Amino acid sequence: MLFSSATFLYLFLPAVLVVYYGLKWSRPLQNLFLLLASLFFYAWGEPRFVRVMALSIAVNWLFGLLADRFRDRPALARAVTALDVVCNLAILFIFKYLGFTGRVLQLLGLDARFPQIALPIGVSFFTFQAMSYVLDVRRGRGRVQKNILNVGLYIAFFPQLIAGPIVRYETVAEEILHRKETWTDVLDGFARFVAGLSKKVLLANHFAVLADEAFSLNALSAGMGWLGAVAYAMQIFFDFSGYSDMAIGLGRMFGFHFLENFNYPYLSASVSDFWRRWHISLGSWFRDYVYIPLGGSRRGPARNALNLLAVWALTGLWHGANFTFLLWGLLHFCAIGAERLLHLDKKERKSVLGWLVTSVFILVGWVLFRADSVSQAAVYLKAMAGANGRLRHR
Repeated sequence: MLFSSATFLYLFLPAVLVVYYGLKWSRPLQNLFLLLASLFFYAWGEPRFVRVMALSIAVNWLFGLLADRFRDRPALARAVTALDVVCNLAILFIFKYLGFTGRVLQLLGLDARFPQIALPIGVSFFTFQAMSYVLDVRRGRGRVQKNILNVGLYIAFFPQLIAGPIVRYETVAEEILHRKETWTDVLDGFARFVAGLSKKVLLANHFAVLADEAFSLNALSAGMGWLGAVAYAMQIFFDFSGYSDMAIGLGRMFGFHFLENFNYPYLSASVSDFWRRWHISLGSWFRDYVYIPLGGSRRGPARNALNLLAVWALTGLWHGANFTFLLWGLLHFCAIGAERLLHLDKKERKSVLGWLVTSVFILVGWVLFRADSVSQAAVYLKAMAGANGRLRHR
């Protein structure tokens, strides 16, 4: 069920709001109703994947209890957390990366044929949220939820379930049981939802038409190549930030306050600054749960480079199981590494030249992100450079 669909706008959302506020006298019943509504929302597209969601909720609820119980025994707490991460990543690997792993092994000369399993909607988002719950409980950054229904609400809450933002448990832990809904929140949330819906329907969808046309052409001129890349940059921004706006607005309607996910990223004058403004929830997740635990920048330049490499390879693959996404992540690793090496990330580069260089780099990256294959991206980029060519489509 899409936020922009008539079913959601005229049936699901009004009904959920009416029943939710009709249960205002009982927070437990409100939470139970929101969980059931969220599972119904998720089941609307693929009912069979509700079992995957239920498994994720049960596993992380159990490991959350264990992590809280062993907080005064650090070694056991770390072991419990590590096992939880393994379980969550196993779910993600089976559904998203099993087929890709088979292709990689075949390229290495091994006879490996793994099935391409259908991907549960939003699995990358809710898996990362689920891990955040156990990690934050172990670190004492949020109260453990002994009621499995509350854990389920945190993981499956429909506003951010499909396209984010990735809501960190520590940011909403208190609101699960002690939030306060106000008419100001409801009205502000409604306005934010409408703004996001407008981005999606009026802007993103129209830019998508131009981008799709450019990337589907057999022969591409330089002008059309650049136009298509700019169109896709606008499409992905208005689409993604639009969904984030809608999620933030919907959360406000029910008393939840999600953190911002975008902050004018295309005004950035460096790639490092771009990633402080783009998909903020994903960047902060990798920073706090991967980069810093690996040692961050505290263990010398070589180790810092390896930590950055791991983060950006994983960031690329998080977006999709394809070599194009991996190369896109590695491209950003190279740019951010170069900026750190030259200390450009610590300088206020607000010049027009800095913005222009960053914008061109981001556009080149979006071509890799949008292309069906590395070969198509290479031909497309050659066309942008003035070497007309024919694109290859899968």
